[in-house]
Amino acid sequence: MTRAVVTSGLLAAITLALAPAEASAQQRAPQQPVQPRQAAVPQPVRGAQPVADAGAAVKDSDIVAKIGGSDVTAAEVRSAISFLDPRQQAALARDPALLSQTVRAILANRLAYKEALSKKWEEQPAVQAQIARVRESVIVDGYLKSVTVPPESYPSEAELKAVYDANASALLVPRRFRLAQVLIALPKDADKDAEEAARKKLAEALKKLKAPGADFGKLARELSEDSASAEREGDLGWVGEPDLRPEIRSQVTGLAKGAVSEPVRLDDGWHVLKLLDTEAARQRTLAEVRDGLVQRLRAEKAEANRRAYVNELLKQSPPVLNEIALSRLIEAKSESR
Repeated sequence: MTRAVVTSGLLAAITLALAPAEASAQQRAPQQPVQPRQAAVPQPVRGAQPVADAGAAVKDSDIVAKIGGSDVTAAEVRSAISFLDPRQQAALARDPALLSQTVRAILANRLAYKEALSKKWEEQPAVQAQIARVRESVIVDGYLKSVTVPPESYPSEAELKAVYDANASALLVPRRFRLAQVLIALPKDADKDAEEAARKKLAEALKKLKAPGADFGKLARELSEDSASAEREGDLGWVGEPDLRPEIRSQVTGLAKGAVSEPVRLDDGWHVLKLLDTEAARQRTLAEVRDGLVQRLRAEKAEANRRAYVNELLKQSPPVLNEIALSRLIEAKSESR
């Protein structure tokens, strides 16, 4: 995942996470969210309250940054992170610079919010209408979640096992191959001289790689023109069969463990592959998928409960629709386009 992708997710999460916090922060001191100006991007924070020590747990109340008299607490950062998907959260854990960028975006949001308030932006009719819609949506969504959450006992072991058995085919882990390679680089549009030179290098490499007792890893370090895999003695790691290029798959599926393939021509050159190991296709066990399956079933049950609850509300207070007026409304909207 690129940093740009993660950053866009962070910014979206920050907008959502800060909304409740900013309403209360406005009562403390008017400052907060959205749309940073070029000059508003803050530099490393001075005067932020330090955490007791590097090994201590950070409390929700700890201040991790501040700007213009406004504090950003650990709780606010955690709230922003909670809106990210697991891959984005993992990227944050691997790259502290992304976490720093998250806090900077919060601070920039604060500055823009303060500026908007100074211009009474929230008093514009369109903004007030949008705030009212968001408020209603948040209240309704929170209430419906509270009354439609499945009981703690759901799903039962029997229900879980039944769903597991019914989805056995979808829980299949395909056969995997652990491969190593030597790449003799040759661009797709290479001229005749370059192709001839590459073929000569390939022939010499094959002679060494297929010699009795050849050390493929050592030769990969010496001969391969893919520096990333060459540093790992050609090791490409584990690859699922469906993820292999067809040209590669046709070679490795017939190889014995430890055998070396014939050269495979791809757009970047000739690939000579060694099958280091294989792992047969297998079905994931119930223990492996239990947590994810429970989450999915509970989410589906909550959604079913929500639909049933809303339908019951409509039965108790049946709506009366003016179909003629509605049709005219749609017609008028179409004509205005």
